[in-house]
Amino acid sequence: MGSVGVAMKVFGRVLNDVVSFFVFSALDLLDVLLCMVYKLADYAFESEWKPCYCSSSSAGDRITGGGNILVSERGGPSRVVCLCNSKIQLEDISDTLFDRPSLVSDVCKSTAEELKRLKSSSSSSSLSSSSGKKSQFVLQKSRPALRSSAVTINSTIVEMLQGKIGRLKSTPIPRWSDCDCTTCTSWSSSSSKETLFVHAEGAKENVKEDVLFIHGFISSSKFWTETVFENFREETKRDYRLIAIDLLGFGRSPKPADSLYTLREHLDMIERSVLEPYNVKSFHIVAHSLGCILALAIAVKYPNSIKSLTLLAPPYFPVPKGEMGTQFVLRRVAPRRVWPLIAFGASVAGWYEHISRTICLVICKNHRIWDFFAKQITRHRVKTFLIEGFMCHTHNAAWHTLHNIICGSADKIGGYLDMVNERLTCDVTVFHGRDDELLPVECSEAVRSKISRAHLKVVENKDHITIVVGRQKAFARELEEIWNNSSKYN
Repeated sequence: MGSVGVAMKVFGRVLNDVVSFFVFSALDLLDVLLCMVYKLADYAFESEWKPCYCSSSSAGDRITGGGNILVSERGGPSRVVCLCNSKIQLEDISDTLFDRPSLVSDVCKSTAEELKRLKSSSSSSSLSSSSGKKSQFVLQKSRPALRSSAVTINSTIVEMLQGKIGRLKSTPIPRWSDCDCTTCTSWSSSSSKETLFVHAEGAKENVKEDVLFIHGFISSSKFWTETVFENFREETKRDYRLIAIDLLGFGRSPKPADSLYTLREHLDMIERSVLEPYNVKSFHIVAHSLGCILALAIAVKYPNSIKSLTLLAPPYFPVPKGEMGTQFVLRRVAPRRVWPLIAFGASVAGWYEHISRTICLVICKNHRIWDFFAKQITRHRVKTFLIEGFMCHTHNAAWHTLHNIICGSADKIGGYLDMVNERLTCDVTVFHGRDDELLPVECSEAVRSKISRAHLKVVENKDHITIVVGRQKAFARELEEIWNNSSKYN
């Protein structure tokens, strides 16, 4: 029976690989077709050709279209200079936005390079026959333009220009393919401040400590407020101020169409919306999935203010030597496989800009209709906050956050963990569901290996969502114990 079982597993893997190859090859072609469809649709609805990341030229237009400058150093990562608040900010962006290798893209690139080579050779022949030495000079001048339309700029020069350029005002109007309901666009009104949606409850006076809850990818603050918040003891709510946020681009928070949703933008919004207005000085952080990256970045920036770190299913993949971190993490998070289904969904979201935009057009733009049907089917007996959180975002927010935070932070997380281990003294607790098919338990084990004092708890028979949902009462007790213990020793 043992050999039969092994054979069946091998057969299942091979079948998954074969089916995945054909399915994703078909999706590659579909995404190219949808690119052309959306070009026409955008022009019809918005009277403007909207650039995308399908090709290097349009990718540059997409990045630089909102007052941003694309900067590329030889042998280094791509960066963006954002014009804002009378200074320019140097942003790290993920190359996975515009470089996602696939069969179709490889064929297109090789074809384009061959056409360029033929064009270059034909131009060389005609020029050499007509002008002699003068034509050689002209050809040398034109060759760089044939290779690339991009300009390589040293980022040191750009950093010297900080404070010299003013901001180009953005337009908050949602795109035609985004939802325009009050919930999704209330932030864009002239009377509202451009800050995150914040849900705060618990202590209002004589606050003992604050607790910041950060949700994961394609979710909202309801992931916490509809689960653990309802299960905290009264004495906990009397002593602690519990703060849950909707991240930039999600839930009821702003969803700017010209944002690249970089790590700096997310952190700035958290500071502007929570740490400054609530005068947060000493606080605990509880974060899930993508939120763990932001939690680590905050902890490193405010090392003396963190009382405890609680990380659930952190997306940490140690990058092997010689591998490009962004591409490695993309392949791990979105493996281009049809099974398991959660991996298939992540692959579609991570690899296909236009297919994922179509999904957002169908689901997110019409989230009120889907939410209505969900409540009718469940007869209001089942909470639908997970569905609401999944649907209340824009494609621009989800696409850029996935690539610029999850993939783009691949080479940063290891450094964050080292700093937490060496410079911080707060308690670190890591939870992970044994059955998590999106982020394996090895992610949390890798975190524990980097932080010697970290406590790892692997919860049996729980996955990426049910690590909290379904065991919220038990998790609330665990959090209370973590906070009480940290207060004793800090």
